[in-house]
Amino acid sequence: MAKTPANEIFSTLKTYFNQLSEGERTPTEVASAFNEWARESAESVKAKIAEEVEATVSKMGFIKREEYELLLERVSSLESSINSRKSAEKATKKTIAKKVVNKESVGKSTVKKAATANNVKKAPTKKASK
Repeated sequence: MAKTPANEIFSTLKTYFNQLSEGERTPTEVASAFNEWARESAESVKAKIAEEVEATVSKMGFIKREEYELLLERVSSLESSINSRKSAEKATKKTIAKKVVNKESVGKSTVKKAATANNVKKAPTKKASK
């Protein structure tokens, strides 16, 4: 039969009481030993509870707050990285667009100048009379 926590406490107390009544230990030694046993038992119970809670929470699909905060930081850094790339791409596109517009306007003005030069009427030349 497995020992329950209550049975374990009574068994430990009985052992300490017997040692005290038989003179094997002083009251101070018994109190110190009992306190140490209680501290160890409490740590053991806390560890078992933490393991069980973590297993149950994991089965339910939850994560720890620390994991959530790390995930938020990672998503934030990825978003800022994407936004930086988009900004750089926009700046590059604007620069290219300005260069294309400038080249087109230079080309058009050259064509206009050439057309204007061809359209200039020349004064009729007089033939020399004999």
